[in-house]
Amino acid sequence: MTTLSGDPFGLLQGAEGTVAGDRARTPPDAVRHKHRASIAFRSILFERSAGGTGREAVEAPEFFRDLSLDQIVDAITAGRDEYNLKPFFCTPLRDLSDIAYRHEVMRDLENDALFRSIQAFSSQMRSVRDYLSIAEKASGQYERDGWFLEAVGMYGAAVEKLLRNLQQLNPRSRGLLAYRGFLSGYVASADFRALLGEARKLKNELVNIRYALRIRGNRVTVCEYNGEPDYSATIEEAFAKFQRGAVKDYRVQFRTSETMNHVEGMILERVALLHPELFAALDDFCASNQNFADKTILDFEREAQFYIAWLEYAEKFKRAGLKFCYPQISRASKAISSRENFDLALAQKLLRENARPVCNDFALNGAERILVVTGPNQGGKTTFARTFGQLHYLASLGCPVPGEQAQLFFFDKLFTHFERVEDITNLRGKLEDDLLRMRRILGAATPNSLIIINEIFSSTTLQDAIELSRKIMERASALDVLGVCVTFLDEVASLNEKTVSMVAGVVPENPTLRTYKIERRPADGLSHAHAIADKYSLTYTRLKARLQQ
Repeated sequence: MTTLSGDPFGLLQGAEGTVAGDRARTPPDAVRHKHRASIAFRSILFERSAGGTGREAVEAPEFFRDLSLDQIVDAITAGRDEYNLKPFFCTPLRDLSDIAYRHEVMRDLENDALFRSIQAFSSQMRSVRDYLSIAEKASGQYERDGWFLEAVGMYGAAVEKLLRNLQQLNPRSRGLLAYRGFLSGYVASADFRALLGEARKLKNELVNIRYALRIRGNRVTVCEYNGEPDYSATIEEAFAKFQRGAVKDYRVQFRTSETMNHVEGMILERVALLHPELFAALDDFCASNQNFADKTILDFEREAQFYIAWLEYAEKFKRAGLKFCYPQISRASKAISSRENFDLALAQKLLRENARPVCNDFALNGAERILVVTGPNQGGKTTFARTFGQLHYLASLGCPVPGEQAQLFFFDKLFTHFERVEDITNLRGKLEDDLLRMRRILGAATPNSLIIINEIFSSTTLQDAIELSRKIMERASALDVLGVCVTFLDEVASLNEKTVSMVAGVVPENPTLRTYKIERRPADGLSHAHAIADKYSLTYTRLKARLQQ
């Protein structure tokens, strides 16, 4: 006969219990709002609304692909599917006060200690969801109750620790201060104190249960513990002297299940029979607290991931020496500027190749409204146009933007017209399609809109392209919209006082090499095609000589 002793849930886990907190799981329906604290709190993303309810975009805006924002958002939200963050990044703000509100929280979270405390809270909350998920898979009632009790305990400890950290680290943002006030009232509330007090009392009583197992053959008897010796400790002590340092273990490792096997489950049922009142209290506790997690706590965790995701994403670029800034944003002034800006999508690709993007500047002052970019192919013109759009869109989310300095406009709508592959199903030619798309854009745009055009009318004659481009630029100027126009038509660059010419640079000594710097100067009419043709021996003289050979 072998006699053992131990607590009933020790069959499943240790006294505290640990489960990997990195597995992303959707919280069960049981996790819903129950408690309310007296302190009013709405959201750390929206100053004047109840969180993002009714304000989240269902789909990404139409211009996302043209500006490579789809790639950027995919990279920011990677590995965070459980939080469904993409709607936040697809929903530009419509109130300047909300942007300032987010800037404050973002600056707070640049404090490493505060950032790590909220990150740790999210990790603990993932463990709560893990525990609840395991409870759902458990086959026995008492095993389910055990995991549920662990989830409640972890939830309470996570909330209390977050409050202590927020009290010690003194955030300054309105969002985190309001949340700290809510959390203080919530933790002090009678409901929360009763929930956590009962959970800890039950856990303590369960951990202190002692029972004995008498094993004879394949028969196991569960009985009260009466001071019998713990033979497992005796056996370990007896064999300890044969261990002579760490050696390689050649035994096959089998994965242990998160849930109990049938033998452990039957033992736990019989332990419950020895302590009927305690296990009945456990049943009652679990049944009456299915909705233990407060909805405001859950919403905060999700919204905090917006900031965490962005800051972790931006940090990769900062380590490479690239800069970010908090933009000044105005809905009254159309004087805009940016220094040392760069295309985030291109930058993340280049960083993987141990390279860095070339940074650029731009500015519009007075009556200036549209940057017209000309120059040789592959000189960075389209990248510059995308960067202009990315800066304004990221600023509308309340995020820092790439660059050393930025003063941007608070737009109402953003439109892009980039070249599309001809669609044979609509029975329209490429020129007609370009015209119809531009007509829709100009019809929907307002004086507060942004328009970004990238090399259209390449399918028609030069004279027609010039005439059509003039009409479109005149219409855009009349609307007083801000924007960028990338074109191969130098004639458009100096159309009127609202257009500013910028040119993609080349190395003067070798025009075949691009600097990728977009310079503010008059269009020079040079495509440097002859230099490129000469580089690849495709000039008339060289082709003639090769053919004669």
